[in-house]
Amino acid sequence: MIRNSGLFPETFRIDGRAIGPTQPPYIIAELSANHKGDLGRAIDLIDAAAASGADAVKLQTYRPDTITLNHNGPEFRIEDGLWAGRTLFDLYEDAHTPWEWHKPLFERAKAQGITLFSSPFDSSAIELLEDLRSPAYKIASFEITDIGLIQRAVTTGKPIIISTGLATLDEIVEAVDTVRDAGGTQLALLHCISGYPTPLEDCNLRTITDLKSRFRFPVGLSDHTVDSIASITAVALGASIIEKHFTLDRNDGSVDAAFSLAPKQFKALVDESKRAWKSLGVAGYEIKQSEAGGREFRRSLYVSKPIKQQEKFTEDNIRSVRPGLGLHPRYYPDVLKATATQDLTIGTALSWEHIDKGTKT
Repeated sequence: MIRNSGLFPETFRIDGRAIGPTQPPYIIAELSANHKGDLGRAIDLIDAAAASGADAVKLQTYRPDTITLNHNGPEFRIEDGLWAGRTLFDLYEDAHTPWEWHKPLFERAKAQGITLFSSPFDSSAIELLEDLRSPAYKIASFEITDIGLIQRAVTTGKPIIISTGLATLDEIVEAVDTVRDAGGTQLALLHCISGYPTPLEDCNLRTITDLKSRFRFPVGLSDHTVDSIASITAVALGASIIEKHFTLDRNDGSVDAAFSLAPKQFKALVDESKRAWKSLGVAGYEIKQSEAGGREFRRSLYVSKPIKQQEKFTEDNIRSVRPGLGLHPRYYPDVLKATATQDLTIGTALSWEHIDKGTKT
């Protein structure tokens, strides 16, 4: 069943850039924790993202004490994966973007001509981002059930992007309905698998087409795989937004480096995603300019051996061959029932004037 059809537009804008199925994919470079606690490096990341052709850079706005508790209990400790053995508080202390960095980062993005926005993790983060005139808000996968956070983000009147990692379909519908009920008018969903990194076989990218059919507004991919094949495939499946983690060097030990792309890789992602989108075109069956002239090289009926006047056409003296300047192959059975009106040489393109219709049996 299609849900929420028509509630949100198929195309909306972030910072003036149109986003939707008729537009090139909107590519977001996710900085996350790849600044390694260095403001200069964060600025360099923005510069490199702009040079790579990204449409936007995204931050994550939280402090460790706004996202978890400083507690060492087993439920606050990560047991496996990239960050095994660390507490949540320790990880977020290491990974967060200090709030005093936000203003210089927004200023740098503006100077570079690239959009910057963020994922807020509580209302105080939204207040900071509103002061900086963030043009959009991204709700992270783990926050999709934080209904109050979604409602607060919607009250800004800005476009909302929600990642769906870990969410059931019912939880996705609840989040969408929350945006609607709070008065939101611009919404996109990002299919997401919250595995870090995500194995390619877990991507289930066909979910993108299912989300598109259910919700009828922009859908994209938040990609945590180690390369770009999932993102490019997602564009081919109709993704309007691609979000990918970005780093300066995949071997620098930054928190998210294992599933981030370096500048050259990210530029390739941008270029190939746009090429994939361009190849989609529109549904249609008209002859394209690149095909012009090709129709004459399709098959048609030709004389394959000399034929005398009143001689019967046979499988031995006429054939369906290239080029296509003779009778359509559909008439082959009819011609075999008739005789020739004149002598015909090999290589003659058959036409109706060669066919004695009165002899058809």
